[in-house]
This record gives sequence, structure tokens and C-alpha cells, in this order.
Amino acid sequence: MHAAQSCRHCGQPVNVVVADLGATPVSNDYLRAEAVDGPEPYYPLRALVCEECKLVQLQDFFKGDDLFREDYAYFSSFSTSWLRHCELYAEAMIERFGLSDASQVVEIASNDGYLLQYFQRNGVRVLGVEPCLSVAQTAIDTRSIPTEVAFFGAATAQALVDRGIQADHMAANNVLAHVPAINDFLDGFRILLKPQGVVTFEFPHLLRLIQQSQFDTIYHEHFSYISLLAAERMLDAVGLRVFDVEELPTHGGSLRLFVCHKGADHAETDRVAAVRAEEDAGGLNDIDTYRQFSESVRKVKRDLLKLLVELKEQGASIVGYGAAAKGNTLLNYCGVGADMIDYVVDMSPHKQGMFLPGTRLPILAPAEIEKTRPDYVMILPWNIKDEVMTQLAGIREWGGKFIVAIPSPQVL
Repeated sequence: MHAAQSCRHCGQPVNVVVADLGATPVSNDYLRAEAVDGPEPYYPLRALVCEECKLVQLQDFFKGDDLFREDYAYFSSFSTSWLRHCELYAEAMIERFGLSDASQVVEIASNDGYLLQYFQRNGVRVLGVEPCLSVAQTAIDTRSIPTEVAFFGAATAQALVDRGIQADHMAANNVLAHVPAINDFLDGFRILLKPQGVVTFEFPHLLRLIQQSQFDTIYHEHFSYISLLAAERMLDAVGLRVFDVEELPTHGGSLRLFVCHKGADHAETDRVAAVRAEEDAGGLNDIDTYRQFSESVRKVKRDLLKLLVELKEQGASIVGYGAAAKGNTLLNYCGVGADMIDYVVDMSPHKQGMFLPGTRLPILAPAEIEKTRPDYVMILPWNIKDEVMTQLAGIREWGGKFIVAIPSPQVL
């Protein structure tokens, strides 16, 4: 059972459960050493779907400004593959839309300046809007990226317009899912975007989440899980439309939507109709598709526990790679802790020395793997497994192997 709630977009009652992952701590609430033996709040982690607009969303539990606080620990610049993705994006947008030193690019949820740096290097004027002071300050101090420390929405957009700022191009990478007040957020783009301007939204594609059992991308900082189907309905409500879409390999399969004002000149490409058809063939218009997802989630849990128990009974040592939010969802839902995994390593110095929420596993520097020579490294951010396996290729010297859990648990 769960408390009744209304859809974040259309206001209709939301009752259909897509995945119930029990109660877990917030995935990015890493623990400092002095707090590791203290209490820790747990919250329900349950995804529901609106039968009317097909927006998949978390059960209400928390306020967004409590999640994305001043000392939020996620910094975007610690994945080399992600930085390369962003560099290629900036180059493509500059060329396709003729951006120059006369253009204004605004990124929403600009984090530590990981993306805007590539526009700035090409002489394009940039502005970041980022609610978390710690990462915004990094963008300002280390990359000289002008950054507004604020949550984005209609009010923030209007304040920028009142200061004479309007955007030729806007980027919103992997932020749409993080927004509780999604209608107000989208209305901000309508306000800030010039009449012929373009917004790109990138987000993990709900169709891939369902097809590949990517339930670990469900965590408290993700309020919504989005398809083109749901996105078009939400954008239409604020006077925006999708004119192109790209399917990307990032985050296990993402969409990049190209969005403009309804009256703008941008012609709709054939790719939009192709993705609509793919989603329809994948059952995203059928509510039973969402109901059936729960069993695939439970199967991954059973299979992962079976694999880890067998390895531990053989005397194997196992460690984790990547203190990612998706990994915390996986470990907490599956009940995998210090009885299975000795520690977790992460490239980010902001996380090293802290402990994972829930499991309390210590987060160490990657060099620890060379010291302890584990038999298996479980890659928690499976979406960058190729990058991780290249970084840690040396474990093969002592017969080390890799484990991933999604889309199904396996040894690599």
C-alpha cells in the first residue's frame, strides 16, 4: 500500500506501481567518519506511473531543496568518457546552430562547469544555473564559468530576462528527472529562450530502463523517469515542441531532445516519428508494460545474491568500483553490504574517506585495489563499465575479474 498522490504533471491520481525498492537512505547522502555509527534516515523508494500521461514518478517523500544541498557530493568531471561526450556535444551544437561570440548559451544544472567549458573555449558566452553551492563554486573558481546559484524555474528565468539575459541555446543534461515541480521548471525554458532558440534535454530513456531492468537508476534524487511520449505532453503544455531527437549510449541508453517554441522555424525530423514508433512497439502506451517491470527487478536481485553468495563460499574477495547513486540503490535494495563487499573505490576525492549510505562501506582511492588484489571488482556504475575495465586492466595480472549486475548479473 502507498499514500494516494497526484501526477506531478497532469494532476491525475497515480496508483500503478512500477517498482517498489523498499525503504532506503538517500543515495547521495554519503556519511562522514564521525557519523558512520549514528542514525540514518530511510525513505520509501517506490516508482509509480500515471495512467493518463504515462509519466513515471517517485512516490512523494521529500523536498528537492533538501536533496540538492550546499555540500552535494556529485561532481560531473570525474568521468573521462562523460567529458568527451560533452566536448563532442558542444562542437556539434556550435556547428549545427551557428553559435558564435554573439551567442548566449545557458546550461541548467551546470554542476562544476564540465560542459560549459567547451563552449567557452570556442568563444561562446556562457552562463550556468546550478542550485548546489559547492559544485557551483568549483565552476566559478577553477573554470571561471559565470554561475547563478539558484533552482531553475519560471521565477529564476524571469529574473534573468529582467537583467537582459536571453538564451540562443540552452542545455539541460540529466536534470529533468531531478525536478519535483516539473511544469514550473519547463516553463522557465519558454521564458528564457529566444524565439528561434533551441533547448536540448538529455535524460535516460525510460524504454531502455524497462527493457534492460535498469532499476538501479531509480533513486530519491530522480523524481521522474521519462519517455518521449511523456516529454512531448509536458512540453506541449508550456508552449514548446520537439523537432528532433537523438538516441545516445550514455547512462545505459538516453534520449537527446531538440526543443523549440511551437512557432519557431525548426522543421521536425523523421527521427521524432521513429522514436515515437519504437516506444509504442515497446509497450509504453500500455499500462501492463509498467506493471510487469516489477518481476524483472526481483529477478535481478535474486540472481545477484546467488552469484555473490557462490563466490564468497568459494573464498573469493570482492570489492566495488564507483560510489555512484545507482550503486547505492542496487546495494541497499539487494541487501549487499560488508558481508559480501570489502570496500568501494571512487575517483572523486570528494567521496574518498566517506562511507556509502545504508551499507556503510568505506570509500577509498582506486589505488587500494592494487594493494589488496581482490579476486573480483563489481562495477556499480555499469554504464561506464568499458571505461572502468580499461582503467583497471591490471587486475588481470593476478587473475582478477569484473562483475556487473545490470541488465543481468554476470562475471566479465
